[in-house]
Amino acid sequence: MQGHDAPGSDRRELFSRLGWKRRLVLWGGAIGVALAALLFAKAGDAAFSLFSRIVRHSPWWALLITPAAFGLLAWLTQGALRATRGSGIPQVIAAGHADAAFRKSQLSLRVSAGKMALTVLALGGGASVGREGPTVHVGASLMYLLGRRFGFTDPRETGRFLLAGGAAGIAAAFNTPLAGVVFAIEELSDRFENRFSGTLLTAVIIGGVVSLGLVGDYTYFGTVNARLPLGAGWLAVALCGVLAGALGGVFSRCVLMAADGRPRWLGRLRARYPVMLAAGCGLVLVGLGLTLGQGAFGTGYEQARSLVQGDAGVGHTFGIMKFAANLVSNLAGIPGGLFSPALAVGAGIGHNLAVLVPGVDPSAVVLLGMCAYLAGVTQAPLTSAVISMELTDNSDLLLPILATVLLARGVSSLVCREPIYKGLARRLLPPAPDPAPSAPPAPIER
Repeated sequence: MQGHDAPGSDRRELFSRLGWKRRLVLWGGAIGVALAALLFAKAGDAAFSLFSRIVRHSPWWALLITPAAFGLLAWLTQGALRATRGSGIPQVIAAGHADAAFRKSQLSLRVSAGKMALTVLALGGGASVGREGPTVHVGASLMYLLGRRFGFTDPRETGRFLLAGGAAGIAAAFNTPLAGVVFAIEELSDRFENRFSGTLLTAVIIGGVVSLGLVGDYTYFGTVNARLPLGAGWLAVALCGVLAGALGGVFSRCVLMAADGRPRWLGRLRARYPVMLAAGCGLVLVGLGLTLGQGAFGTGYEQARSLVQGDAGVGHTFGIMKFAANLVSNLAGIPGGLFSPALAVGAGIGHNLAVLVPGVDPSAVVLLGMCAYLAGVTQAPLTSAVISMELTDNSDLLLPILATVLLARGVSSLVCREPIYKGLARRLLPPAPDPAPSAPPAPIER
């Protein structure tokens, strides 16, 4: 954080032509990001709705659709669209630490359009993925391209545009402006500039206003008026923090191991037969859906919302089933994010743990499970806490949620020492060149 600017520098920045040009470009970009996020959301929901109607007509259609979609996605992302794979958040983090050529390969207009189209195709195939991470990728790409178009090309300016695009993306995807800002600071930025904070916040607000004007005022999971009593209530904090946090760490460790080609048989299969591996992951996902319930498919939004609202429309196998569905979808190497499916897993875990604390409102335990598992996966406790509160319009559980995410983050770090997004970003970056060999020491004269 910068704190040694010369006196009057903030005033010069406020009235400078360059400062206003930057603000106008960022604010215009925020409108574009919000519109893209809404279009993305509508297309993704429509694609999954079509898949759901087909599968409700006959579940056996999934045996054809899902493996075919997974295989097609793996084939399409072998070449120029390889950067569209996965969540998209690691690509944005890596782009902030790489040279211009790498950023261009990860943040081009073709990659942005491909990310949206292929994630929609993944949801249309029933994949257990989300669209929030891809929205961050698309938002950062749009801001980066807009910044370059208007001459903001040096590394510091590029970092600012990536930060604003990612923040606007997560805010528009969830309708959570505060979470967008916290996410940008906690996940996307190594440092945060005081002078840029107002511009960043304004860009997020503009994106939020556009979203509000087009889709209305809504809370992602509906309003939750749950409270947590002392005693048994704080036992729920400990249970969710430890168990959901540990399971989130297990998920992250599995993903990072797969990225390293471990176990070896999986690495060899992914290298030699990526399309076959993806189709096989699709078959496993269909097996989960046919045997344990159709909640295995898609983001899990409907199931998580029902659990948060106290209407248990799913059984106690939902949490672990969704965990497995998310893992096999990720191992397939297809485009798609982690946020919404992670919230669904956490809701399922909270639903199971609520049985152990019968004197506590089950909705409160479900909410704690959501934020704990998300914190365990991402190891970003503040983002997880703020998102959970904004998604449910609940501030009564502020202290329990903060305690839960901090505990979950600590437990997760014991299982997986490297945060998942930063770990995947590090693996995307090209290896640093070997340092030049030093000259041998001169012989000592005697």
